[in-house]
Amino acid sequence: MRHRAAEALILHLPLIFAGFLMSEHSSPDKLRVAVIGVGYLGRFHALIYSRMPEVELVGVFDTDAERAGTVAAEAGCAGVSSIDDLLDKVDAVSVVVPTSAHLEAAAPFLSRGIHVLLEKPIAATHDAGAEIVRLAQSSGATLQIGHVERFNAGVMALAERIRSPLYIEAQRMGGFVERATDVDVVSDLMIHDIDIILSLVDAEISAISAVGASVLTEHVDIANARLEFANGAVANVVASRVSEKTTRRIRVFQPRTYLSLDFVSQTIDVAETRSVEGEARPAIVRDRIQVEPIKPLDREIAEFVRGIRAGTRPLVDGRVGLKALDVALEVRACIAAAGELQRESLLALSG
Repeated sequence: MRHRAAEALILHLPLIFAGFLMSEHSSPDKLRVAVIGVGYLGRFHALIYSRMPEVELVGVFDTDAERAGTVAAEAGCAGVSSIDDLLDKVDAVSVVVPTSAHLEAAAPFLSRGIHVLLEKPIAATHDAGAEIVRLAQSSGATLQIGHVERFNAGVMALAERIRSPLYIEAQRMGGFVERATDVDVVSDLMIHDIDIILSLVDAEISAISAVGASVLTEHVDIANARLEFANGAVANVVASRVSEKTTRRIRVFQPRTYLSLDFVSQTIDVAETRSVEGEARPAIVRDRIQVEPIKPLDREIAEFVRGIRAGTRPLVDGRVGLKALDVALEVRACIAAAGELQRESLLALSG
């Protein structure tokens, strides 16, 4: 493996060298960007940047030199052997590394005022997340957390119709895949819906309860959490990575209105009561909204670039990401305190 990695690095040395020569003569109108970590998701970051005319993709870094070289060739940029090689050559980076390494990978850039798009969750612990936020605030760098579902066209359309939610149900369930098994389902999947719910309910959480179980990995693979808010709103959230069927749906009940977003079909079902002329009682009017599908990651990265140029605050900044992490950590603590449920008792949840 070492020989193959070395060979790959040698093969890509001309590309690396060319990339740095190019970076020294880059257009001042272009934002110089690099991607740190080019595994499954990081590769997509690199390819998206490579297609953006307002961006110069300077390079990519990965601890796997062979993978870095492969993605660099695919994206038409340099593959570098050290983060230090990028510090004086970029204006912004995407950091797409394992959660436990977020602080270590992001800190060198944030401390120098280099803007960072950091994959979710912001960190593995509150202290690490808080330090990441502090570094960004101290240097004035833009820090955007990659809660990509916020840029889902369906979620954005749903948010426009939310007034005063009373009860929310969220389900995010799918089959098992050999990816992100180093973290539990709360950090991997449920945190998406936690973040969405926090953005929809204008109140602080007053109570959290949760249960969960490990089914196929050493971490919790299926979980159910109940979030109670100070204004009386309640959210019930289910996440599973061991289900036979894929279900990604969020339902919102608010005065006189019910909304149901299907993430898969990108449809929003709406039922609301309306007064009808000549009728003593309001009528229930139903509608189905088909949302025009737009790739959320493309939009997320485009907003990151646009925000840097405009000097505007990200939709999901460090403080928002830290709040979602804190709720996820509390859910995990509740699961640990309650003790794991037996697998048999969760069959109904797994579908």
